[in-house]
Amino acid sequence: MAVWRLLQIMYKLDYLNFTGVFNLLRIIKKDGINAMLLLRMAEQRRGAETALIDSSADLSYEELLSGSEKLAQLLATDCGASEHTKTAFLCCNHAVFVQALFAASQTGTTIYLLNPGMSQYQFDAIAAVHHFDLIVFDEAFERLVRQSPHHKQMVQCTGSSKTSLSQLMRHMDCPTVRPKRSSRSKIVLLTGGTTGKPKEAEHKPSLVNFLNPFAALLDELDLRSCRSVYIASPIYYGYGIAFLFSVLALGKTAVIQERFDARQSCILIRDHQIEAVSAVPLMIEKMLSHNAADLLSLKCIASGGAKLNPGLIEKTKAELGDVLYNLYGTSEAGLNIIASPKDLNRDPRIAGKAIRGANLRIMDNGQEAAAGQIGPLCVRNGWLMRGKNNTWIATGDLAWKDEKGFYYLSGREDDMVVSAGVNIYPVEIEGALACHPLIMEAAVIGVDNTTYGQILKAFVKTAPSAHLTEEMVLDWLKPRLAKVQLPRTVTFVSELPYTALGKPDKKKLFNYPLERKDGIIDENRTGKNAGGGNVRSDRPGTDSASPESSPSHC
Repeated sequence: MAVWRLLQIMYKLDYLNFTGVFNLLRIIKKDGINAMLLLRMAEQRRGAETALIDSSADLSYEELLSGSEKLAQLLATDCGASEHTKTAFLCCNHAVFVQALFAASQTGTTIYLLNPGMSQYQFDAIAAVHHFDLIVFDEAFERLVRQSPHHKQMVQCTGSSKTSLSQLMRHMDCPTVRPKRSSRSKIVLLTGGTTGKPKEAEHKPSLVNFLNPFAALLDELDLRSCRSVYIASPIYYGYGIAFLFSVLALGKTAVIQERFDARQSCILIRDHQIEAVSAVPLMIEKMLSHNAADLLSLKCIASGGAKLNPGLIEKTKAELGDVLYNLYGTSEAGLNIIASPKDLNRDPRIAGKAIRGANLRIMDNGQEAAAGQIGPLCVRNGWLMRGKNNTWIATGDLAWKDEKGFYYLSGREDDMVVSAGVNIYPVEIEGALACHPLIMEAAVIGVDNTTYGQILKAFVKTAPSAHLTEEMVLDWLKPRLAKVQLPRTVTFVSELPYTALGKPDKKKLFNYPLERKDGIIDENRTGKNAGGGNVRSDRPGTDSASPESSPSHC
């Protein structure tokens, strides 16, 4: 079955001919199966066509491959990267980082992708656990790396230093030594954001393991018909690197920028007439709010990393038409669910249907839940590193499935609120709030209460110049929700906290410093009084940052 699927993909990519098959086998025999295989195959077909655009350069497939081959020699001979080493990357989205990723994969080293937004303490904690043999970092993070006591060797990826990879590559002739053939390289995503003890999510390049999610991007999103794709998500994030590899494997043009900025993103899409974009919902909202007219070339917006709210779905459709897709996956389990624009028009709450090869199960007290029953969502698929022994992986999300096979998310398991013995899912309340025409963003948490166990508190960001009161918001909710779902308080805020990946950071809401009443910020309301309760420590949080405003976010 896997071989048949591979042949189908090769046919769709125009590889199913004597030349294509011969080149594939030749490259595997010479270099092994690693990420560089994707680049070599694409270069055979696309050559001088543009592969990658960043803020400083436009690289053809020939140039992207040439630079990657140079860096592979540097990493292997000068830095000792091999199958027996661990290499960590602390980099933003730029061309040299992309080339270094392909290069590292060819050496066979195990690649760790780190969040550049982490603090010194968090970096030290991760480095102490994993004992990296090599750390590749951007110049902006040099102090973070050099102040840490836990490293063996380090090299700048970019910067003015003569020993940085970017400078060495620029003055290097064609490589004279190829790294030893290897098929053992792995890419490790550290889940849990910028916390000190995240879980590891390993992914090993394979010809067959990732065929189904790759085919889903081809067929469901029709990426084959798009000339260029803007990857707004950070590459260190699973969603970002998956799109990068997919776009380059297709022989398309990938557009990236070091740090997300709504204005610059709109300009990129307009000037390059980009046809597809991968982003988290917050990025989509910011681009639409800045200038929706710049986005008219888009045929596909692939939203992932956080839940879409109905208001954003409606706004995207009104401005750009049926171009919005919802993708659901996890760092460990990869892509598993896709919702098309047609699905979202049917019901904006839909997460989508399972893609081919993804086995999903919603549990209820150890048994598979019936249709409509909310429970923990578990995944088993062929692209899970731990899924090879038929292991079911708990995603940490709550979900339910309707009779037609559509999945609906009901929030995180640890977000569920139990009030007076009733299970309440904040995502349903947030969805109702997001439908209000004057509400831009909303988040709901449960705070401790001696009588009910927990009570609901809503945080709301209104549209500019909008006038809303707590009473008006509750009046809006009453006909749309059950009585037990109504928040006890509504707090108006100037901004909601987000992680560096654009996910709502609810942990911060328990001690959120700013409240707003009738459009006025009250900076004296801080600490417990602002959050309505003490800070919880049930789940490690992440550093909050808006993807547009955080100086440390890439």
